[in-house]
Amino acid sequence: MATQPASRGPVPRRSGWRRILVLILYLAVTGLFLEGLARLAVASDQLFPRLFSPTDETSWRLRWLRSRDGDGAVTRLSFDSHHPLRGWTLAPGLRDLPVFGGKKLSSNSRGLRGAREVAEGETPGVLRIALFGDSFTFGEEVGDEETFGWQMERLLAGSGTPAEVLNFGIHGYGHDQMLLYLRETLPLYRPDVVLLGYVSDDSLRNLTGFRDFAKPRFRLAGGRLELEGVPVPATSALAAREAWRSRFFDLLKMAGERLAWRFGDRAAEVDRLTDALLSEIARESRAAGAKPAIALLPAFGELGATDEAPLPAEAFVLGLATRERVPCLRLRPLFLERARLGAELSRVGHWGPLEHRLAAGGIVDFLRREGLVP
Repeated sequence: MATQPASRGPVPRRSGWRRILVLILYLAVTGLFLEGLARLAVASDQLFPRLFSPTDETSWRLRWLRSRDGDGAVTRLSFDSHHPLRGWTLAPGLRDLPVFGGKKLSSNSRGLRGAREVAEGETPGVLRIALFGDSFTFGEEVGDEETFGWQMERLLAGSGTPAEVLNFGIHGYGHDQMLLYLRETLPLYRPDVVLLGYVSDDSLRNLTGFRDFAKPRFRLAGGRLELEGVPVPATSALAAREAWRSRFFDLLKMAGERLAWRFGDRAAEVDRLTDALLSEIARESRAAGAKPAIALLPAFGELGATDEAPLPAEAFVLGLATRERVPCLRLRPLFLERARLGAELSRVGHWGPLEHRLAAGGIVDFLRREGLVP
């Protein structure tokens, strides 16, 4: 009778481990392939503009990476400098810097537009108006003496009102950055009037943590504004961090943001946050002894709507201003009236000297009507 061979125990299932290793290798190769495609898409001059969306911070962050070319610049504009709280600001101490195709740009030692130094504290006998806003208030595309802030001061002085108009406008700012800037400057300069130049695009910036560069943002928690994203990293630290970030996941995030804007509650979220920020600007201005006011600046095609009835963004701010008892000026009817009389106004991009002159006259008349200036 034949004997049975002795049992050697269970045979190792090497084939199962091989399948796992093959799967891991397959996923790794697939991931590298997708990451490579994503990086090519982001680097493509033809494809990236189609992927870019002005409503999501990932698009702006990738745009910044594409535009910096390793030169360490904070933003695309040479006159900006890094700011740890606000992200970026106008570099101080500039003198007749050639910009905007032949215009001149200066800034004082504190980074306000214009070469004039401004004394701290109250200025007895001199009306002081502080302007906050974005590139339209700052005066992108025009020289120092063409901004509506500079021309407001000249108009007031010409009518016998000694005045200082301080231009705290910075391109690309949202209302979150304006609020932080206001908190820095009100105790220093003690203005009589705080005028916020409202551009509808500013509200979208309130929802993001990146625009022209990394920036702070506020979130609403239990009806309170909570600041996040500070301190803002310097350009070198931000660039080093970005070198290891997955571009494939960036593209997925961009797609998710587009879906959220299309099917989610993003627009209502923007309105809630903007309402809270503008209300806080009004409250803190009053607490510092200044009278708040808002000027609605027509921009980015809004002059193409010839009906003088308030646009949705204008109606939103007018309602908020009424509730907070803040005087509010709509400049669009004045601009449309001048257009009907033959003035050629820009409907694309930033204002030119003509638009700034119209705004200066309209704002000074408005401040007088409201009793904010003599």
